[in-house]
Formats: sequence, C-alpha cells, structure tokens
Amino acid sequence: MTKKFLIINPFGIGDVIFSTPLIANLRDSYPQADIFYLCNKKAAPIMESHPLIKKVFIYERDEFVAEQKRSFFKGLMKYLKFISQIRKEKIDCAIDLSLNTHFGFFAFAAGIKDRCGLDYKNRSRFLKKKIKIEGFTGKHVADYYLDVLKLLDIPVKKHNLKVYPEASSREWVKGFLEEHAIAEDELVVGIAPCGGDAFGKDNHLRRWPPEHYASLIGRLKEEFKAKIFIFAGPKEIEDVSKIMSLVKDNRDVFDFSSITLLNTVALVERCNLFVSNDTGILRFADGLDKKIVAFYGPIDEKVYGPYLADSKRAIVLKKDLPCRPCYNKFRLIPCRVDKECLRSISVDEAMEAVNKLICATT
Repeated sequence: MTKKFLIINPFGIGDVIFSTPLIANLRDSYPQADIFYLCNKKAAPIMESHPLIKKVFIYERDEFVAEQKRSFFKGLMKYLKFISQIRKEKIDCAIDLSLNTHFGFFAFAAGIKDRCGLDYKNRSRFLKKKIKIEGFTGKHVADYYLDVLKLLDIPVKKHNLKVYPEASSREWVKGFLEEHAIAEDELVVGIAPCGGDAFGKDNHLRRWPPEHYASLIGRLKEEFKAKIFIFAGPKEIEDVSKIMSLVKDNRDVFDFSSITLLNTVALVERCNLFVSNDTGILRFADGLDKKIVAFYGPIDEKVYGPYLADSKRAIVLKKDLPCRPCYNKFRLIPCRVDKECLRSISVDEAMEAVNKLICATT
C-alpha cells in the first residue's frame, strides 16, 4: 500500500523551504509515497511547483476568521469542508511543524491516525508523538524539522534546500532576457534589500542600510559590468524606489518588486550571485544553490541562515555585538543601538565577499 504523508507548515515562505530536506528524506525512505502539504496562500505556489508534492491544502487563517465573524454557521462549515478535503485523501501520517494546537486537531479530525511533530508550550495535545522544544536555538530550523523523522524511525540524510522554477516562468524569464539583450555569459547579481513581512513594523531591523545597497550596486556595475536584479515584495515598492533614487546610474538595474512569486524564483535561477538581507527571497537563492552574500543582524544565521553551504558558496556578513542575536525563542528584543550590527557592515566588506565568491567560480 502507498504510504501517504501530510506535512503541516503554515508559516512563511522561508519556513516552508526549510522543510524541503524533510520532503526529500520522506521520498528516500518511501519512494512510492504520496506527499501532501498544508501551508498558507502566499507559500502555496512554492509547494505546488515541487515535483514531490502531490497536492497542497491552503489554510489562510484570516479568511477562516473573517468567515466566522460574518456567520458562526458559515465559518463552521468552512472548517468542516477544509477538513473533509484532507480526510478524503485517506492520509496515514501527519508531520505537524506548526507549533500550534489547532493544526494537530485538523489532522485528528481528518482521521489521520499517525500524528507527530514539534511541541512548543504544550500545544501539541492532538499529536501522538512529539519533540518538546523551547524555540529554535543552536541549530538550523531545517534540522529541527528533520528531527521529527526520528519519531517515525525514518533515517535522516542531509539534503540541500530546494525550490523548483516553473516551466512557464522560465519562458517568461527567457523572453525578458531576450528583450533586454542580457546574454548568457553576462554577470547577473540579484539583490533583496528589504526584510519581508515576518517582523511586521520591525522589519526595518533586518535591513542593511539603503545607502549601502545603492553604493554596492554602483560598484558592482563599475567593477564587474554586472546586470542588477532587485527583488522585493509588493509592500516594499517605496523602499526599492528609495534605493533606486540613490543609485547614480540606473541603467542595467531592474526592479522586480511587483512580479509573481514563481517568476521571482525563475529570475533568481538566472542570477550568478545573490546579495540579500535575511528574507524569504534569500531562501530561493539557497534552494537554487546560488552564490550568496547575506547580511544578518537580529537573527542568528546558525538557525535561519544558508543551509549546508560552504564558504565557496555563501558568506554571511555579521557583527558579533554582545546584544546579538536579539531574536530568540520567537521573541525580538527592542534594538537600543540603532541597528549597529547591520550599519557597521561596510560596503568594502560586502565587495570583498563578492570578490571571493566570484573568484571561487573561476
């Protein structure tokens, strides 16, 4: 009989990509397995394009809550319909990475008998097997996810993170490159200068200064004749515009802050090098085995940084101040030193890292 697994991860794009080594290990041990995935709407395209995922269940909390506020009965019916969609797949095992009680209940209500996962603050009461954690500290999130496989007696092998560009998105990129006469042998540097949505109003705490990015872009163009692809989310258009306004010559600098997620993945695939803050788009570069220069401030790079990457593929720039990392166990301590950990990383240091990685490819 074909084994059927459901992986539950309702968090952001980065967290979902951190689970791809777990997916690879399931396939290693169960080559004929059907693997399902439960995630939010924003992350869903990443899993829908993953060749090992049979089907994605989308749970968008705000939509469920809004429906329940309009009508308790309609809200209840929406939940029941969602659970019934899972139930009809007759899934054998749920791997719950949500750290939240109600996802374990969904698995229970859907008739999934084998339920295991991570237990944070005793929120896994519907799971049969669990690993207690106090947060993600000391090792990479991907390794925490892999630990759950030990509960199922599944041997763990090290796999890189993986994302998969979609065929139609690759065609779109091909057309863009032809339109702008960007040849295959030209150096393309991707830059993700913002911080994503994870920290809300505090997202700015994850960002290397915009004037540093503007200076770096100028030097990349001058010293390497590089084409620059800038990536950001729709909410960060003004932030990108500010950086663009600081760049003296915007020729060969392309702003991709308003394109689809899968087109972003395909564009990152074309980049030779990726320079980024700690943000979800950085995981695309990591999942595509790109050369990476990453700036880390409040977040611990050992936990959320590039995964299984040596110094020839990824260089993390950071300053080990006494207050860093200030994000621990899912809590962010207010910054009292005006982001010194990021501000004090110089453009010269970034260029030195870029040079090392480019030289490592020749």
